[in-house]
Amino acid sequence: MTRAVVLGGGMAGMLAASVLAQYADEVVVIEADRFPDGPQPRRGVPQAQQNHMLMGGGADALDRLLPGTTAALYARGAHHRKIGQLLTLSAQGWFRRLHSDAYVINCSRPLVDHVVRGQALREGTIEVIESAKVTGLTGDAGRVTGVRAEPDRTITADLVVDATGSRSKAPQWLAELGLPPVEEEFVDAGLTYAGRFYEIPEGTRDDFPGILIQTEPGTGRPGRGAALMLQEDRRWIVCLMGTRGGTPPNDEDGFLEFARGLRHPIVADLLSAARPLTPIRSSRALANRRRYFDRLPVPEGFLAIGDAALVLSPNYATGMSMAAFGAEALRDGLEDGGLRPGLSRTVQAAVAKAGEWSWQMATGNDRWFPGAETNIRSRRLLGLDLGGLLGPLQRGFSTRWARTAADNLQVAEATYAVTALSAPPEQMMTPGLMWAVMRGPRNVPLTAEQAIAQYPEFGDLLTAGAIQARDGRQ
Repeated sequence: MTRAVVLGGGMAGMLAASVLAQYADEVVVIEADRFPDGPQPRRGVPQAQQNHMLMGGGADALDRLLPGTTAALYARGAHHRKIGQLLTLSAQGWFRRLHSDAYVINCSRPLVDHVVRGQALREGTIEVIESAKVTGLTGDAGRVTGVRAEPDRTITADLVVDATGSRSKAPQWLAELGLPPVEEEFVDAGLTYAGRFYEIPEGTRDDFPGILIQTEPGTGRPGRGAALMLQEDRRWIVCLMGTRGGTPPNDEDGFLEFARGLRHPIVADLLSAARPLTPIRSSRALANRRRYFDRLPVPEGFLAIGDAALVLSPNYATGMSMAAFGAEALRDGLEDGGLRPGLSRTVQAAVAKAGEWSWQMATGNDRWFPGAETNIRSRRLLGLDLGGLLGPLQRGFSTRWARTAADNLQVAEATYAVTALSAPPEQMMTPGLMWAVMRGPRNVPLTAEQAIAQYPEFGDLLTAGAIQARDGRQ
């Protein structure tokens, strides 16, 4: 009899358990919380009441792992949105509307977790132990043989999967077995979210596109931005965000003042017509953090996935997709021979590879905000600081790419596909796209009025008369 134990019953844990149920005789999920009966927030889910977007590549991976998952999300009110159809103000200007296949799914995080959990557990082959605290691993530096749990219980396992998230104790537990410290890197721009649900105004269309105002790195000023997205049950989720020195407030007047002071007041204009449904909730400690379990002499019988291995700032909306990609890496490893020797090392390396590009993009962007903190050492060659030399060049190229993408539909389409995690980064490096970026923008940038005019879906919500009338009533 083979047994796999998964620590953590969140998205990464449930996806891993669903994969393991096809290869192990027993699968046990140990969760510190109790699961709600429906799609309600719970303590262990990060930023559960903030804006979440499930990238198209991650959504496709969910359907490969648990067929029918996205259909179940849509049936519960989730919204399918093409990225090129979102009204987006990037750091380099307003994007032109684009019809491309790259998409996101907009809905609340509790709904995603509820649907994924239901899909994973529907066969009844996975045992779940709730309200249980794991206190350590059993075994030695060469093999993990199980876990210890309170009050005085040991559960043996052929494989232990750590899916406990960013607060994972696995580095400490592995050290207790005699392994070296887990190398860890972070980049922290001091990002803070302030979010709130609203009842949508009368007259809001079902095809409401959604709005993104992206933060601006490299200006010497704190980054400030916002997202306004349609959720299930005809609600809006509004999320204001700011990096260190630009924290969005969570009081009533300050929240709206912050929205009004962004590079365009469109979010504040829309909120003037909406009724708040929840208090304003803040989320902090949203740094990028990576634990290099793959650089250890990985012991047999142990694996770390999801946020336990890689946490990216929620500003990049990749966390749920990384959980799905990690589960796919586990599935691929198991397909090559089941619970065999060498599985842990192979899969841990694949998990690291799956997150590499997203890590580079997120950390490369966030380190340009003022006050950003990091422990990543500069790369040196022949006495030269390559970070100091290459950083400005990389930043300059990224800026030129973003400015061109706001103008050039082909560059934008490739950018959306890679951003949605539906295409490899190499798709952005074709000769034609590189030439377009070298030439740069060819058109006059869109004004705010021109950008908004691309979206008749806003209906009368943003007419000057309607906004003035609402402002007059406040």
